[in-house]
Amino acid sequence: MRYFCSPQHTDSALHPIIGHLERAAGLAREDDAKVRLDKLDALLAKSSTPPEDAGLLADMLSLPKDGRYPTLELAPQQRRQKTMEALIGQVEVISRQSPVLMIFEDAHWADPSSLELFGQLVDKIDILRVLLFVTFRPEFAAPWVGRPHVTALTINRLAPRAVMALIDRVAGNRPLAENTRQDIVERADGIPLFVEEMTKAVLEAEGEGAAARTIAAVPSPALAVPASLHASLMARLDRLGSAKAIAQIGAAIGREFSHALLAPVARLSEPELNSALDQLLQSGLLSRQGAPPHATYLFKHALVQDTAYGTLLRGPRRALHARIAEVLQSKFPDIVETQPELLARHCSEAGLIERAAVLWGKAGQRSLARSALMEAEAQLTRALAQIAALPAAPALRHEEIKLQVAFANALMHTKGFAARETKAALDQARLTIAQAEALGEPSEDPLLLFSVLYGFWVANFVGFNGDVMRELAAQFLALAEKQNSTAPLMIGHRLNGVSLLFTGDIAEGRAHLDRAIAFYDPAEHRPLATRFGADIGVTILSSRSWALWMIGCPEAALTDIDQAIRDARETGQAATLMHALNFTLHPLVHCGNYAAANALLDELVALAEEKGALFWKAFVMVFQGWLLVLTGNASKAVQMITSGIAALRSTGATLWLPLYLSLLARAYAELDRFENARRCIDEALAAVEATRERWCEADIHRTAGDIALMSPERNATTAEACFDRALAVARAQQAKSWELRAAMSLARLWRDQGRRAEAHDLLASIYGWFTEGFDTLDLKEARALLDELGP
Repeated sequence: MRYFCSPQHTDSALHPIIGHLERAAGLAREDDAKVRLDKLDALLAKSSTPPEDAGLLADMLSLPKDGRYPTLELAPQQRRQKTMEALIGQVEVISRQSPVLMIFEDAHWADPSSLELFGQLVDKIDILRVLLFVTFRPEFAAPWVGRPHVTALTINRLAPRAVMALIDRVAGNRPLAENTRQDIVERADGIPLFVEEMTKAVLEAEGEGAAARTIAAVPSPALAVPASLHASLMARLDRLGSAKAIAQIGAAIGREFSHALLAPVARLSEPELNSALDQLLQSGLLSRQGAPPHATYLFKHALVQDTAYGTLLRGPRRALHARIAEVLQSKFPDIVETQPELLARHCSEAGLIERAAVLWGKAGQRSLARSALMEAEAQLTRALAQIAALPAAPALRHEEIKLQVAFANALMHTKGFAARETKAALDQARLTIAQAEALGEPSEDPLLLFSVLYGFWVANFVGFNGDVMRELAAQFLALAEKQNSTAPLMIGHRLNGVSLLFTGDIAEGRAHLDRAIAFYDPAEHRPLATRFGADIGVTILSSRSWALWMIGCPEAALTDIDQAIRDARETGQAATLMHALNFTLHPLVHCGNYAAANALLDELVALAEEKGALFWKAFVMVFQGWLLVLTGNASKAVQMITSGIAALRSTGATLWLPLYLSLLARAYAELDRFENARRCIDEALAAVEATRERWCEADIHRTAGDIALMSPERNATTAEACFDRALAVARAQQAKSWELRAAMSLARLWRDQGRRAEAHDLLASIYGWFTEGFDTLDLKEARALLDELGP
């Protein structure tokens, strides 16, 4: 099984894998859709591929559906992962039938998705009958090197004796003078390709005198080897005559090119073209698979292609790329549809900037829809760079806005929701929208501005900036009310609800979330998940569970949690499920349901690992530390929470940092490291003031009071002041659950001071307010404390 990476396809997701499957199935350009599917079926039948997997592989090959495979309703990320699982499943099945040799060539040119796939394969290859060779240049950092079952081999330069042997192999029965052989040894510098090409150049030279002149023309080994090789290859190409032009056309197309594309671009008669190709094949510069007109050609080495391409002057080179683009567009519409980045590259090289921008944008949007996020980022970057080089125009402005939004969506996942690059992309989109509006150019997409505002809101939520969040949420809702459209109104209320909730206006935040969920219609609004990151209904329920717990309705909170998780599973969207698992863990832990929280956490760990979701994996570390604090393993908790906070900060995230710092403070206190504990509390309170993230402010003051009592000096005065402050904040926020916790801490202090009646009255007044949730941890502890304090 051979996979070829290409410098022209570094942004084309799974390009070497698609190429391998097309070759293995024998797919030909002239095949109609049914024949191509039949050929794929015949190939997959050898490995007993399930119909669902066959459908995914047909989608990957961009083959049209004819009803023979089941239709899978999957989110882009889920489809991408299942496709990778299907590809690895193929290798597993084939390796059970017979040992497998896999060769993955030129990994330094691999697209990110292919590297991810082979990384997953390497993870399990030690239990398969598979030998995988991966070749790459030294500058490539192979991610799997260092594993116990991986061996790295550095291919060194050839020793003089080996160089002599290679010269003899290439020369065959045509003897070379000893001084000529020695000159090749000295100038080749042990590089096998150069030995081979230098020897061929000498053999092709006319007579001994011409051979000597060829040798003398090559710089000494003290100079850079590529320059020496370049000189040798140039000499060989120049001797090809008219065949050199065909080498140049092929080089412009790519390292691998088809006869079907070459012929119309070359504009030669078939005999002339075949004669030139035969020359190239006989010289060894090209290899061929298949027979014309269905043949494909491959340059022997990328440096051969580079040399041939480098002989083109700027004007003819641009004209050649324009011709290739024209032929691709007119004769290969299937390639243009499935590989827009290929046509985009030729348009870019031809100076057809506007056309290139549209095509790079199409490629980026296609990659984004398939969750090939790193490829999407690269392609959209190129699209926007092309647009920046053009004079401003209304159509281009609209295209730029659309691409900036898509670019920001890709960056949210690759860099982080609050990363500098993500914010910069959103800034540019908002600026361009403002320019378009100022020029009286309304957008054709009514949700475009909402997408930009939402992106800004998310960035400021994750990198918590309470004032900006509330301002953006209000702006979003005001715009939605002007349009009076259900979806924007629903999202606007959700944004306001979350903004108010986490900045401490808990009851008002809950009211907005109630209004948001009333607008939600799964049939109408679930498709918006790809536009706004996750299913809106699930995000509303997940957030409202926090509000319900804090205002003193724990049973209602648990109901929302159950519904959010159930709905998230129904969507089949990994992003939605990760959001639900992450958000609902907080109120679940606050309710004391540690076993249920651990089960959801395990699921989130596995899903975040599978998706390579660094953002969610950082939260996982903190949650694991939190549960360790609650279950008495403070030492490990410190390590996990510290690592999690560092990981979050690396993505630009500061969300929930005040809570996490207070948890870390409690873990330090459990270890009698009170200086660290007080420092963390001070940092938590400073973060509350700086970011306006006030939803847990009361509990931070309560934790500070508990730590004051745990310290050797047991400062009861400081503790009581902290508890009083916690009660005041909780009452101001109408946060009954925080008020109950603060009351319990103060009641315990008063009990220990002999003030049992005061303690009872304080706790009884807040406990008596609750009407539900008496099986949750805080209310059970409050009941036990009341019983202890007596009437």
